[in-house]
Parts: sequence; structure tokens; C-alpha cells
Amino acid sequence: MEKYVKMFKENNLKITPQRLTILKYLDTHHTHPTADEIYSSLKESIPSLSKTTVYNSLDVLKKYGLIQALTICGSEYRYDINHAIHHHFLCNKCGKIYDIDFRCPNMKEIRREIESGGHQIDEIHGYFRGICKSCLKKGN
Repeated sequence: MEKYVKMFKENNLKITPQRLTILKYLDTHHTHPTADEIYSSLKESIPSLSKTTVYNSLDVLKKYGLIQALTICGSEYRYDINHAIHHHFLCNKCGKIYDIDFRCPNMKEIRREIESGGHQIDEIHGYFRGICKSCLKKGN
């Protein structure tokens, strides 16, 4: 928990047991869960946890840049502790989201072009859709 406490202190963010638990959950479950999935997973170990607390905590963690929220499928947010620029792969069969460690070689030029047009970039997301290797193996 020390590394999570350090992250909160570096951002002058109030440390609460719920926020710590949610951050740890995201750090140990790289499944890009929804808020409801996080709530369901943590509710058993923290019976007093409310959905509102989960949603509010996720909003605060996102606001301070400790996590990112993806809208890769539909309008429901999926959460990721890896806030560095990276891409995602969504399986159309099982719905799993995988991190793709791919760096766009032209990202600096693209960013400069967009910003020189007077725009401000707050987030960068890229994703691919298809069928994951596990589903392909099952289908063959």
C-alpha cells in the first residue's frame, strides 16, 4: 500500500481506505473493469462500500491522473491504471480489453499539427477491434 500512499501524497490528494483499495484493485486487475465490476468485486471484502463511493473515487483518481477512463465500447467507462499513452484491443467475441504496447512513431508530429490548428489535446486513445487469440483458438 506504500506505493499507493506515495501516489496520493505526490498529488496532494486525500487518502481514504476506499480510494486506496480501488487503486490497488486496478493495479492488480488489468482487465479494464467497469465501476460496477469494481464495486461487485470489492463489496464482499468491504461491506460498507457503496456504488456512489466507487464512482466518486474513480472520478477523483481520474481527475488527478492516477487512472484513465476508456470508452472503447459503448458509453460505459472502463478503468485502467496505466495512464501512459497506449492502445487497446477489444475482442468482439468475449468483450475482453487488452493493452497494446504500441507507440505511434508520428505522435509528436500529429500532436504538433493538431495543436498548431488551435486545438488542445487532453487525452489520446487508440484502439483496435477484432477477435482475440483465445476466442480464435476456441472457434477452430
